[in-house]
Amino acid sequence: MPTFPVVTGDVLTSTIFNGLPAFAVQAAKTVDYTAASGDEYQQLVQMNKATAVAFKIPVDATYNFPVGTVITVLSIGVGTVTISAVTPGTTTVLSAGATAASPTLAQYKSAACIKTAANAWYVVGGIA
Repeated sequence: MPTFPVVTGDVLTSTIFNGLPAFAVQAAKTVDYTAASGDEYQQLVQMNKATAVAFKIPVDATYNFPVGTVITVLSIGVGTVTISAVTPGTTTVLSAGATAASPTLAQYKSAACIKTAANAWYVVGGIA
């Protein structure tokens, strides 16, 4: 059975198709967290802290997520989650336009971090 992402030649079975909208819910992160292999595709990264916490996107040299990767982040704690690059001068995080930013998530809000080019990510969703 093919795994995600599927590639040319893979057969999309009913098992794969029915699993597309399902997320595997990761254990909540209670400290600052940097995205890693395994956080992409059908994974839900939960952030849960009573005070501010950071979700960081690494530079390609640390872990090179393929272009088109989507990482979904959900804030379940009362602390604000700030989404930003580990190295802002190298990795660009864009939201609400083409300006580099560090978008934030309030409690019960989620965002999708989408890699569009080398070291370039857009963050969309319930951000401030």
